[in-house]
Amino acid sequence: MKGAPEAVWAAVGRAAEAWGAELERKDQGGRLHLPIVSGLRRGMMSGPVSVDATSEGSRVVFRPEESIQTVQTAPVAVLLMALGGAALTVLWPFFPNLLPVAPFGALFALGGWFLVLSRLRTSGPQEFLAAVAAEAEGKAG
Repeated sequence: MKGAPEAVWAAVGRAAEAWGAELERKDQGGRLHLPIVSGLRRGMMSGPVSVDATSEGSRVVFRPEESIQTVQTAPVAVLLMALGGAALTVLWPFFPNLLPVAPFGALFALGGWFLVLSRLRTSGPQEFLAAVAAEAEGKAG
C-alpha cells in the first residue's frame, strides 16, 4: 500500500471500526480480533497485526493465531427441510401416492435455495486486508 505507516495504521483502524473488529494497538504492532463469516460458519479470528515500511510504502501483515467458529443452526435447519423437499420431489415418480404433496416438496427445495444458499458469503482476513487497502487508497487519493 502506498502511504506512510501511520497513515496505513489509521486506515487499519477505520477498516476495523467498519467491520466491527477490535484493534488493540501497541508500540510497533497490535492485536486484531476480526469477526469472520465462512458459509454456514460464523466466528472470530485473532492474531497479531503489524504495519511494516517498504520501499513502495507500507505493508500490513495479519497472522491469525486463534479462530473460533460455530455453525449457524437456523440455516442448517432450513437446508434440512429443503433436502426433505428435494427428496420428495425426486421420489414421487417411484411412489405415485406422493404425487399430491410433490409440489410442496419442490417449494421447500427452492425455498432452501433462495433463503440460505443464495445468501452464503465469506468475509475473512483477505477481505479485511482488501478493505484496508481501499481505505488507504481512498484517503490517499
